[in-house]
Order: sequence, then structure tokens, then C-alpha cells
Amino acid sequence: MANNADEIREFLRTRRDAVRPSQAGLPKYPGRRVPGLRREEVAQLAGVSVDYYTRLEQGRLTSASEGVILSIAEALQLSQAETQYLRDLLRPQPRRARQLQPRQQVRPDLQRLLDGLHDQAAFVLGRRNEVLASNALLDALLTPFNQKPLEDRNLLRWLLLDPAARTLYLDWAQVTSEVVGVLRAEAGRYPNDPQIAEFVAELTAASPDFGPWWAERTVVERTWGTKRFDHPVVGRLDITYEALNLPGDPDQVLFVPAGSTGDDLEKLRILASWSTQRSTTGREPSDSASQDAADGSTPEIRSDSRPR
Repeated sequence: MANNADEIREFLRTRRDAVRPSQAGLPKYPGRRVPGLRREEVAQLAGVSVDYYTRLEQGRLTSASEGVILSIAEALQLSQAETQYLRDLLRPQPRRARQLQPRQQVRPDLQRLLDGLHDQAAFVLGRRNEVLASNALLDALLTPFNQKPLEDRNLLRWLLLDPAARTLYLDWAQVTSEVVGVLRAEAGRYPNDPQIAEFVAELTAASPDFGPWWAERTVVERTWGTKRFDHPVVGRLDITYEALNLPGDPDQVLFVPAGSTGDDLEKLRILASWSTQRSTTGREPSDSASQDAADGSTPEIRSDSRPR
């Protein structure tokens, strides 16, 4: 991540460019060359001087009062997540070296809780979108994170770099860009964490999609929503999810996906059965078993099943 002054400048500029004058209740006039708001217009809407806002956007001021932050957030029509990001950027930063954050781990009791949810997918994400824990059904729904090396258990890296993720999510671009926005929020909370900067550099080099999304400076909060899948075992599947911050470590977030309809819930139960057979036999159920699951019937292991 760029230094704080650079990030303040780029974030405010991109948010200002995103607001059309008509959205802010400002009149149109011929010959306007700026698609978004001008600095003086933001200053007027926020009730601050043009000089003050200009110095703020240019990164010559790196802190502001809560009242000013909220006024600017209202003028730029920022979301709750974007407002918090601006607050993180403009909070006073003590002079200190870059700080390596301790490696996050889930409590053993929490892992046992996840493992006990046989018909319910669940996983825990860390501050850089690391999959800190997942259960068997989640691995069957997405990808077998539990079988990957620790350094590869990352939701965003998988979304960007594994071709299977693109075919699994019907709205892959929207889903992945939102997870990039979650990482942007984490970068604001931990501007001195070198691991976030290294992760951003890694993804910029490895994925042609990541750089443009990162440059947009969209900020996303983990809350709830719906995902649409084309799953190789059960076919079309709509999933709702809730994101819950865990006590003891606010940077650990428990995600609990569930089916949107009764049909989706039944498909998850079928997928759970398929996953259980796979783990019991140590091999993939047959292609015909996968087709049975997609058709809505209980999959069976055939004697001619082969690992795929």
C-alpha cells in the first residue's frame, strides 16, 4: 500500500470523481469538463474551506477531526465501509516502523465446532482473506482448502488464480472485486502491516485483474449477501451467507453459507452426502454419482469409481 498521504489523495480523488453533480443536487452548466465533483464543490458541500479540503486531498494534511470526516463522507456520498476507511486513513498515525502482525489462528474449540457442522458449510477468514479454518462441506462447496499448504489457503488468491473459481461463480467478477474491496478495508486498518503490502504486490504481479480493481479503491465491508454457483456436483445453487465477527479476535470473521430456497438446501444436503462418501472411501465419487446429485437424487459409489 502507498504511504498514507498518497492513499488519502488517491482515495478522495477517486471518490470525488465518482459523484456526479446531479447526485449532489448541483446544477448543470454547459462546458463542464469534470465528470465528477470539483474540489471547491466538495468543500462547499462539506462546510469546510476550499484551501483546507485542497490540502487534505493533496495529502498535505494527514489527520482530521471526526466531524470533518463525517462531513466529507456525506459530501462524497460514501458508504459505511468507505467512511470507516477514510476514518482509518485520517486517524493520527504515530511514527513507528512497519509492524508485522502476529499470525492468526482459530481456537481449537472453534475448529471442532466447524467440523461438527456436517450439513452446514462454514469457514473463518483472517485479515488478508486467509482461510484460517473450514469444514468438509465448505471444502466441497468451494475448493479443498484443508488439503492445501498453509500459504495457499487464501480466498482471494484462489478466486484470482484458480480457473475453477471462474466457472464455479456465475458472478465471478463481482464476487472477486468485492473481496479485493475487503482487502482494501484491511489495508486501511493496518497501514503499517508489511504482509498486506507484500500480498498486494504478489497479486498485482500474478493476476491481470487485480491491479485495475485495486486502483479503483472500492472498499467493501464483510456483512451478508447472496452468491450464485454453477457447481460441478449439484449444478445451479444459490447461497446466502452471514459474516460474523468472532469474540477475542475482531479480525477473524466466521462465514456461514446456507441455501436460498428449499431446493438449494436439499442440494447442500446432497453435497454433504457426496463429501462424506468421498472422505470415507478416500476417492472421488463417480461421474454418474455427480450427475445423480445434480438431478436431485442421492449419489451412490459405483464399483468402477476412479479418483479424478
